[in-house]
Amino acid sequence: MHIAVCIKQVPNTEARLRLAKDGRWIDEDDVSFAINDSDNYALEEALRLAEKTGGEVVVLSLGPARVKEALRKALALGATKAVHLEDAAFQGGDAPATARALAAAIRREDVGLVLTGAQSDDAGFGSTGSILAGHLGWPHAWLVMGVELENATSAKLTREMESGMNEIFRLRLPAVIEIQAGINHPRYASLKGIMQAKKKPVDVKTAADLGVADAVGAGAAKAKINKIYVPAKGDSAEILTGSTDEIVSKLVGKIKELGLL
Repeated sequence: MHIAVCIKQVPNTEARLRLAKDGRWIDEDDVSFAINDSDNYALEEALRLAEKTGGEVVVLSLGPARVKEALRKALALGATKAVHLEDAAFQGGDAPATARALAAAIRREDVGLVLTGAQSDDAGFGSTGSILAGHLGWPHAWLVMGVELENATSAKLTREMESGMNEIFRLRLPAVIEIQAGINHPRYASLKGIMQAKKKPVDVKTAADLGVADAVGAGAAKAKINKIYVPAKGDSAEILTGSTDEIVSKLVGKIKELGLL
């Protein structure tokens, strides 16, 4: 089975971040970037499924020129092809706008399954994969911890639930599956893989190429970031004491006092 994997390049979790001057995002100068954590697990799962079925993996990512580094890493790990959605018109988009662009690119690929990470390490909305499924008109599942392809039209999935519970069900293919971190152990790129990646194609697509120039980027975004900031530190804290009932009563009183109830 041919599988598409959507990955996002995000600031390295160990990078020291500074706010940009406009206060709307971080200053990306001198910041190292990496593939989003849960996307690494999605890529590994796709590679394993493709190896079992004799298929191929195409990896897609939207972003500026630096994103090619993430795509090359995916190719080194075993992906067959990469698609880079690189266009200033894509920038500033929210999850619906990004999903619309990815869907347009995926429709041009012969794939029967799309894997994404459960959420990104930077924005953390956890919605792009679900909206992508809506654009494609495919069923989807979120927080998936196990994938078993039964045949070309059915997959058996294990999904993480609350309170340590799991849900097992079947999903009709084609579908979009959003992978939870920890589903597997992502591999490391071999020297051979790194050398082969240099010869594999990276197909660059613009908004015009995909026919979505008027429906992506900041102009199409419904959600916009007005400001990000470091929360101010408080100068005091009050510890409530007493029995459980007394603490609850005091807490409710404080909430009412602050006008929060």
